[in-house]
Amino acid sequence: MKFIDEAIITVQSGDGGRGCVSFRREKFIPRGGPDGGDGGKGGDVVFVAASRRRTLYQFRYKNILKAKNGTGGQGKKKAGKNGEELRIEIPIGTLVFNAETGNLIKDFVKPGETFIIAKGGRGGQGNTRFKSSKNRTPRFAQPGEPGETLNLKIELKLLADVGIIGLPNAGKSTLISVISSARPKIAGYPFTTLTPNLGVVQTDKGEPFVVADIPGLISGAHKGAGLGIRFLKHTERTRILIHLIDISSIDTNHPLDVYNTINMELARYSENLAKKTQIVVLNKLDIPGAQEAADVFQSAAKGKKIELISAITGKGVNHLVLRVLEILDKTYE
Repeated sequence: MKFIDEAIITVQSGDGGRGCVSFRREKFIPRGGPDGGDGGKGGDVVFVAASRRRTLYQFRYKNILKAKNGTGGQGKKKAGKNGEELRIEIPIGTLVFNAETGNLIKDFVKPGETFIIAKGGRGGQGNTRFKSSKNRTPRFAQPGEPGETLNLKIELKLLADVGIIGLPNAGKSTLISVISSARPKIAGYPFTTLTPNLGVVQTDKGEPFVVADIPGLISGAHKGAGLGIRFLKHTERTRILIHLIDISSIDTNHPLDVYNTINMELARYSENLAKKTQIVVLNKLDIPGAQEAADVFQSAAKGKKIELISAITGKGVNHLVLRVLEILDKTYE
């Protein structure tokens, strides 16, 4: 299924039903008086954060959504039926903006969270409501109020405790497949991963945590190069970042170039993003010459704690998971 993380939609709540003008007409009751009922309320448009929704794909072809109108009132003081509300399921982590003003309306961060995005119009009052000592036969009723129409921009930012970032082919998909139940596409060419993957990491040392591999970033990503800012925003929700580096990509003459490239893109996109806690991980320790390149990188990093792993063989992976747990526990304190 194609990953959709932004959508422009129009929602319309239902119109209220018209009030009824009616008079009681029964045998032996010549002046029964007004008995017009009220119109029904229009249906609300309600957004619901649902765990089973993972994308905004549903809005790709259907982007105008309307709740039911209320029905008109009837004689014998019968009220019209309220319009059925329209409940729209969206993924957890969805932000809803007013497309015209850019104002944030709601940020959905909890499963089952609901929000009335557009209220249905009030039903009109029937002529019974207007009977008085001065006007015993009112011959008018209220029309129903129109519903609301809103143009919305919907944006999905994945909710994950840990985000795995790095250049294409750093081994992000392999790592998430090893530490979690996620099964992303893995291949030996750049930009294999075209959509973020979420996985739950279960351990016997602490609470499970959610990890996301963010599709490969490259120099200029903050301007849209490569997969661009489309997926950079997903890192904003994470608590910490695993900065994964392919050991074979390290230039021993300029060992920090790869590391600095990603950090520069984070900083240019968002200062807050650049300040997130990072665990620097050198991957592919199983390839020839890996240890020598890792030593050069560690020396240039001037004492920064570096994790060395091979996602393919599993070497160092358990230690990395324990370190992630340790840091996460501190962020939740």
